[in-house]
Amino acid sequence: MMNRTVDARGLACPLPVVNAKKAAEEMTDGGVLTVLVDNAIAVQNLQRFAAHKGYEAAAEKRAEKEYAVVMTVGAAADAQPAPPQEEACAPDSRRRGMLVALTANVMGTGDEKLGRALMKAFVFALTKQDQLPETILCYNSGAYLTCEGADTLEDLRALEAEGVTVLTCGTCLDFYGLKDKLAVGGVTNMYDIVERMEAASSIVRP
Repeated sequence: MMNRTVDARGLACPLPVVNAKKAAEEMTDGGVLTVLVDNAIAVQNLQRFAAHKGYEAAAEKRAEKEYAVVMTVGAAADAQPAPPQEEACAPDSRRRGMLVALTANVMGTGDEKLGRALMKAFVFALTKQDQLPETILCYNSGAYLTCEGADTLEDLRALEAEGVTVLTCGTCLDFYGLKDKLAVGGVTNMYDIVERMEAASSIVRP
């Protein structure tokens, strides 16, 4: 048995849950895991995680922006865990099956400066929708949108924090010399792109 504390204050969702899960898995003999966070949404996410794993959990507010979620890891082995659920931020506002394809770093044809401004506005507008996409795919010059220096990074990171999967074509990153500059999301390949497009119920392309 051991006691462990994870300081997840200042971390965006879903990192508090990710870090708590990693710490719990390392506590092979069980014990008490305390996770510190700075907002109530993170507390709710951690409580759902604990319920899913069958851990006893209690939350307390220690200061204006400091909460502690205390889990008893391994002590509830006989408890029936809740049905499996995705560890995502709450509420989950993603529209299942909706895929956004960003095929260029500009929107539309014509003036390039205008096209860049329109693309930035489009990505920002995505963050304000009642229903967010499930997946965003970036390929061809759209790879620039997920790399260092892009003015779309903040909005794409916000979407990723809400559970949206952001993926960039690896071949495109190599072609444009951006392989080491990816700043949000993961890398994908053409096989995966085709699979995701075939499975999508709707594809939005600006």
